[in-house]
Amino acid sequence: MKTIAVVGMSPKPERPSHFVSKYMINNGYKIIPVNPGQKEILGLRCYSALKDIKYEVDIVHVFRNSDYATPIIQEAISIKAKAIWLQDGIVSIEGKQMAKDNNIIYIENDCVLRRHRKLYE
Repeated sequence: MKTIAVVGMSPKPERPSHFVSKYMINNGYKIIPVNPGQKEILGLRCYSALKDIKYEVDIVHVFRNSDYATPIIQEAISIKAKAIWLQDGIVSIEGKQMAKDNNIIYIENDCVLRRHRKLYE
């Protein structure tokens, strides 16, 4: 799973969504920024919504408040993402059940950068 759509990706280098995505790019992952307020982040085309992405997405990585998680998870299911990852501090009881019902790998309240470093460094 090498293609990651990052929902809520920020153009600000100090934001976790930005530096985590940059780390993943530097480790061979294809990052697709999703932020309706941006045209480009890290030199990559930015999409307004997951549904606008016209190719396969392996992981939907969410950097939005928990209040927004459920609709994002619904959209991730609709595009047939293989996994959904909610970053530190983000949880969704309803979203977790939806992912389970659709046989989608689901991780919440965890950092992909920290996990990647633990596994590969």
